[in-house]
Amino acid sequence: MNNQYGMGGQTCGETMGYDMAARIGAGVNRDGLHAERVDGYNPLAVIDAYKRKMKVLKEKKGPVLLDVLTYRYSGHSPSDASSYRSKEEIEAWEAQDCIASYGKELIKAGIAQQEELNAIEFDIVELMKYSMTLAIDEDVSPRMDLVKHPELIGDMMFSNESMDKMEDRKVEVNHPMEENPRVQQIAKKERFAFDKDGKPFSKIKQYQLRDGLFEAIIDRFYKDPTLVAYGEENRDWGGAFAVYRGLTEALPYQRLFNSPISEASIIGTSIGYAMCGGRVIPEIMYCDFLGRCGDEVFNQLPKWQAMSGNVIKMPVVIRVSVGSKYGAQHSQDWSSLVAHIPGLKVCFPATPYDAKGLMNTALQGTDPVVFFESQRIYDVGEQFHQGGVPETYYEIPLGEPDVKKKGDDVTILSVGATLYRALEAAHELEEKYGMSAEVIDARTIVPFDFEPIIASLKKTGRILLTSDANERGSFLKDMAQKITELAFDELDAPPVVVGSRNWITPAYELEEFFFPCKEWMLDAIHEKMVPLKGHVVKNNFTNAEMIRRGKLGV
Repeated sequence: MNNQYGMGGQTCGETMGYDMAARIGAGVNRDGLHAERVDGYNPLAVIDAYKRKMKVLKEKKGPVLLDVLTYRYSGHSPSDASSYRSKEEIEAWEAQDCIASYGKELIKAGIAQQEELNAIEFDIVELMKYSMTLAIDEDVSPRMDLVKHPELIGDMMFSNESMDKMEDRKVEVNHPMEENPRVQQIAKKERFAFDKDGKPFSKIKQYQLRDGLFEAIIDRFYKDPTLVAYGEENRDWGGAFAVYRGLTEALPYQRLFNSPISEASIIGTSIGYAMCGGRVIPEIMYCDFLGRCGDEVFNQLPKWQAMSGNVIKMPVVIRVSVGSKYGAQHSQDWSSLVAHIPGLKVCFPATPYDAKGLMNTALQGTDPVVFFESQRIYDVGEQFHQGGVPETYYEIPLGEPDVKKKGDDVTILSVGATLYRALEAAHELEEKYGMSAEVIDARTIVPFDFEPIIASLKKTGRILLTSDANERGSFLKDMAQKITELAFDELDAPPVVVGSRNWITPAYELEEFFFPCKEWMLDAIHEKMVPLKGHVVKNNFTNAEMIRRGKLGV
């Protein structure tokens, strides 16, 4: 619907580089997008054009581009005085107004009399006045009463529902699940990383984190007929990191397919699909690419449930891989950016057991979830859940951190792949310094239950928080603040955050100087919490160094 203007800029020439939108289609495909320009001031012409284009779409010969030429008389908003166009221009369009000109055609054809058209216009004006009167009537259309119900907006943000499937109909699959080659292969794997003697199985025999994700996702595909998944390289490769390997054989193309390299369209269409009642797993191949779909993730996805008064559900689970090895533009952890936005749930599992359980929960729900996965640990085996990862379905409630190692002297709270570096630090603390560290895996960032952290601090009195996100602006800082407020009397030292350096990510060969490691954690404990006898500092966490970095913005 081309009304000639965006805000003050025109939709052709000056701001767009073309004269007619319909001409864009000429070079797009062999049918030129069936592009056509139609007089939007002629209702019969519009009806005819739509009928013809719908026929093309129903015959699956689309897409089509229909440039419906019309005009916007009023300004873009109440503050728009239309100073960018002349009075004569507006009057020229008003002289051709479609309501008036179509009315004349109806009279000319003997279909209507002027008195009848006047009566219709009067009825419409009165109806609009009546509607507006109702809209501003506090008794008929009351505002939210946040005095009586102070949590009402928060209650609207999440639906918090549990649904096996969004529609009750037969699922479209290519074969029974038990016949799937990947399912059969996983059935032969060891679901716990170690044998009865504590010796690790080989990587090829271990049930891996990517297997946990796969089991949860394929299970949902066989339950929910509306579920679709798509993203860059999702189908033929089995996903860029082999999580979807095996789904290609199991699913028809319309349920799992490759998308264009356009993150905004990946998430935008996911939102539209969910608004129409479907469940969807869009994938953003690298966390850094969230910037390409910022409006969709930060401004659309989290808000539609609340803006609709919780009428609309948003069962969208965005899979986002967090990289390393790939330099400045493909190796960033942006979980803090996502956690900052109200209306999104945020998961970041680090073990196969947690990955499967949290993905099951996310796909059972009706809320938008951003599901972070670290490329560092796709092949890690299950080291914590005794008995290994269950073959059967189970859920892990969102928001519950998990103690991966018990301890008494210091608490380490980790997010994502830093769990394993935190465990290395805990081991060295115990072996070299006689300190017992309790290591807690956040598992989810939003929501998050602080009670287990407070319980740990009652024993240890000290806490270090770590993730691969840059230290400056990290969501860990928000968590540290809340921990300080909630457990101030339990603290023997200030909470310390160990994140990545505030640099662009360097090349793979230099990553040891950028991402948190056990040495940094030990240095931070030594400098900020309790001196470690004989400890040799490798990274400077002194106050002077923190002030220096702050002044430089690094």
